[in-house]
Amino acid sequence: MRNNNVQDSTSRISRRGLIKSTAAFSTAFVFPEIVPCHCVAGSELRPPSETINVAGIGVGGMGGNDIRASQYAGARIAALCDVDTGKKREPERHGAAANSILVRPISDKDFPDAARYRDFRVLLEKEKSIDAVIVGTPDHTHAPIAMAAIQLGKHVYCEKPLARTVYEIRKLTEAARQQRVASQLGNQGHSFLACREFCEAIWSDAIGDVTEVHAVVRFGGGDPDHRIAQLKQQHEVPKTLDWNLWLGPAPIRDFHPTYHPDGWRGWRQFGSGILGDYLCHLVDPVFWALRLDAPTSIVAEAKGYDPKKHSEVFPRSAKIRYEFPARGTRKPVTLYWYDGDLYRPPVSDELTDGRYKLPVPGHEGGPGLGVLVVGGKGHIVYESHGARNWRIYPESRMKEYMGERPRLDRPGVRSTGLLNYNHHRDWIHACKGYEPAGSNFDYGGPLTELAALGNIATLMPGTELVWDSKRMTFPNHPEANQYLHYRYRDGWNL
Repeated sequence: MRNNNVQDSTSRISRRGLIKSTAAFSTAFVFPEIVPCHCVAGSELRPPSETINVAGIGVGGMGGNDIRASQYAGARIAALCDVDTGKKREPERHGAAANSILVRPISDKDFPDAARYRDFRVLLEKEKSIDAVIVGTPDHTHAPIAMAAIQLGKHVYCEKPLARTVYEIRKLTEAARQQRVASQLGNQGHSFLACREFCEAIWSDAIGDVTEVHAVVRFGGGDPDHRIAQLKQQHEVPKTLDWNLWLGPAPIRDFHPTYHPDGWRGWRQFGSGILGDYLCHLVDPVFWALRLDAPTSIVAEAKGYDPKKHSEVFPRSAKIRYEFPARGTRKPVTLYWYDGDLYRPPVSDELTDGRYKLPVPGHEGGPGLGVLVVGGKGHIVYESHGARNWRIYPESRMKEYMGERPRLDRPGVRSTGLLNYNHHRDWIHACKGYEPAGSNFDYGGPLTELAALGNIATLMPGTELVWDSKRMTFPNHPEANQYLHYRYRDGWNL
């Protein structure tokens, strides 16, 4: 029995069957080799039957779900860590109807054999038998926690977004590659069957050349003035919370319940806004299918948002345009992002010249969380988290495609439900030395960068930012480079 007292301190999917039926699939991504555990610092060879010891850092919300899902996938939960030892919020449902996610934090009664910690650094120092780490903390602490684990040769599953800034994302991606650890971004829809089927449709030329993508989230960041006005109220730090540890690398500021336990996502010091929360879910299928990689320019609109007055928070509503260059034989793509209630895509008749009706996301009859893909021969509409309920329009084209599509082997993919654990099983298999996880950091890092770049663009609305990804700079507006990272406070580093 392990000590339960808190210890304080100041791939991709298997492509064999997916690719073999058509030469068009031969351009699939290539990922760095994940070696068996005995080749990784501080670990030993794990035969397929041996259990991976996992530590969960951040046990509320999605962190709790990731910990449970990893246990279902065959891992042993050996240690848990959270800066707040108090009772976590009650379970909440996120999403619609039967496809909603039940977010359940870890309670004191869960995993009685797991050692408990408050400081992740102490956990990593003392728990020598840990093979892998789940990072489920607020965005601003993802990078230092994940980096500390990677440098010790631990495999890492990190909730999305991978990190807040482009610099942090690049550092984590490179470190995971150099240490040859198994990594996975927490965009679980990447491992859903629907996501693979959508990619197959694109790769089979079901709608022709894709030139536009419209991604929609019908809720936004709330009123910036109201958010900032809340800070005038003073609050005591809860006795169960180590506020200094919660702040991590962020500058010192007073505690406020608008930050913890839930509101941190809406503050730039701590979160990544609606973009950070949903882009890795919504855009993932097209990012994969179209091999989008880095944009060449980004420009944002944000009605009623004053970057000087509201710089601490995100806009109530935003529209962001990303331009992607041609990739081989694929044409350039324009990706439009809409969040909040002030922006939405064109209506159906504008997109089809009235030839057929589309359930355009954000409009009546369309999903509130969804994506419209515009091709030369038709359109595809899908919902968030792994291209759920994807469908080709016009309906006649959907029927044609369903009759002609290749029947492909999809090993290990059994469910499209949001509560399945395929994504975590994919990671655990990679931890044991199998092929890389599908959303490893070499894939998930560039995907997350889109959110970080979009958030920079909202600080300079109306300004088109040319992006030189290789040199990691905005050559036409070098003043925007200041947002690529921020200075950690003393005692914190990557």
